[in-house]
Amino acid sequence: MPEFAWPWVFVLLPLPWLLWRGLKPAAPGQALLLPHATLSWSDGDGIPVRSAASWLLGLGWLCLLVAAARPQTLGAPQAQRHSGRAMMLAVDLSGSMQTPDMQLGGQQLSRFGAVEAIAGDFISRRSGDELGLILFGTRAFLVTPLTYDLSAVRAQLQSAAVGLPGTETAIGDAIAVAVKRLAALPEQARVVVLLTDGVNNSGNISPQDAARAAKAAGVRIYTIGIGATSMTVPGLFGDSVINPSADLDANMLTYLAHETGGQFYRATDGNQLADAYRAIDALEPMPQQGPSLRLRREWFRVPLAAAVLCLLLGMFWPRLRIVQR
Repeated sequence: MPEFAWPWVFVLLPLPWLLWRGLKPAAPGQALLLPHATLSWSDGDGIPVRSAASWLLGLGWLCLLVAAARPQTLGAPQAQRHSGRAMMLAVDLSGSMQTPDMQLGGQQLSRFGAVEAIAGDFISRRSGDELGLILFGTRAFLVTPLTYDLSAVRAQLQSAAVGLPGTETAIGDAIAVAVKRLAALPEQARVVVLLTDGVNNSGNISPQDAARAAKAAGVRIYTIGIGATSMTVPGLFGDSVINPSADLDANMLTYLAHETGGQFYRATDGNQLADAYRAIDALEPMPQQGPSLRLRREWFRVPLAAAVLCLLLGMFWPRLRIVQR
């Protein structure tokens, strides 16, 4: 059933009448004098001109007030359902993330290229979760605070550039930033997914201290170590096979995960990286009833159009009657 958002607007209904009553009448000397007493001013048969114009102007004023009161219809209440989980993604953007040692769909990609493709799909499936994004290199930066706007998080990840936060790796600082943002939330909701390809060699906080702080705050850390175990590189005396992930500190990443109740995943190619995200994606969400919403449909345009039409007709009605005659 239609209702008004601002019904108090109708107190202005008698305003034109009050203004008319407050206006002073014209002086007697300004009245129109007819040269012959037998002559009279008549609009012919039907409704007098002034009476018709007054009714149109009054109807226009009423329609204008109806439009200003915002008539609307409300839909049925629709409850929101959220998982109750907040997740911070911490992605390494150090210089080594440019290493082109990842295979995905038969194509050779850089490490960050694989992350951008697979993590983007992971983000799109987080419906119901609050998600935030931390990018770290020499320093750690909170790029996107916790939000239900998953498209914003994905867009920030896709617009990131390797080396932007520095060429080194501050894993401890990234965890500290995530813990600070998650600490105020319910303990069951706090999750960090940290992806890196190296070892902590920068920052003010060690990964071990950050893990202890995360454990005290009830934050679970899931770590993903990315990078192939072998890569062929050309050299002066021919091609050679190297281990591009020699600097990856898998023991430290395992410690971070186990200390906080999370899990460590090793991703040597795009398929394993996708498997890691799918495993994290399978975490059982915690249903939580959110506040109900009611969709509103505004109808002010209809009475507003009627008000404009009535007011225009009311102002020009005398001229229209003269033209007709």
